[in-house]
Amino acid sequence: MACPQLHFTGQVWRPPYEANSQLLQLTSGCTWHKCKFCSLYHGTPFKMSPLSEIEQDLKIIRQWQPRARRVYLTGANPFALSYNRLMDVGVLLRKYLPQMVSFGMFARVTDITPKSVEELKNLHHLKLDSINIGIETAHDPTLERMNKGYHAADILEQLSKLDEAGIRYNVFYLNGLGGKGNGVESATATADILNQLHPCIINIVSLTIFPESQLYQEVADGTYEEEPEIERLIEMRTLIERLTIKTNLLGHHISNTVPITGALPNDKAALLNEFDKAITSFPEKELKAYRNKIWHL
Repeated sequence: MACPQLHFTGQVWRPPYEANSQLLQLTSGCTWHKCKFCSLYHGTPFKMSPLSEIEQDLKIIRQWQPRARRVYLTGANPFALSYNRLMDVGVLLRKYLPQMVSFGMFARVTDITPKSVEELKNLHHLKLDSINIGIETAHDPTLERMNKGYHAADILEQLSKLDEAGIRYNVFYLNGLGGKGNGVESATATADILNQLHPCIINIVSLTIFPESQLYQEVADGTYEEEPEIERLIEMRTLIERLTIKTNLLGHHISNTVPITGALPNDKAALLNEFDKAITSFPEKELKAYRNKIWHL
């Protein structure tokens, strides 16, 4: 007898710290699909999973993982769903997995906008306890050029609502996104915004351009110049130096030529020292050769 299979469509991504979570598809693809640098959901149109399909999957999970305590809802940005639909999903999770302690998902900054603080508190009451948000940067010229669809002020306003609602959030910073000559400005602008917020984790990923992205063609056309690797290290050093909040840094992604992890403020001096040594020790050519060998994230 064949084992029943859960519904998963297209690419399935989850943060490294969700490795022990039960995965459940809520959406597939991305609602935006316009970021110039992104190739993660290439070829997969956005689709919402019907509630009937979600319920079918939960019945299977209840059969095989009845004591699941953490559920991660997959899709590029499932938080784009309406407040009412997310509440319906939360009720189903509690119905079929009574021992579940919490659930989380990815979100775009703009997904938070239509939801009031009171609605966010209600979702938190149903065990939504964390959201992962790819802010990428808080440098407005870069956000505009990369067609992110929001500005730094939106990051501050919307993530502040999560703070008020008691929902933890982790952000992703895309090192090198501003292109050559813009690294320090991007890091400075981002630190200035994050210092007014309370991210639990700052995930650090370094821009790696793949053929499926629009940015790949701009590089080929000469209209976008990639940020050199040493400049990226200086950018990261600048971000860490300027951060004054208590948070965790997670930067051991394959795209980072200098992988780091640490907690601020306790590890700041050690991290800055590590970047100082790397900036003076590693040749640009060697670091670039490493990036050129990355064929997939």
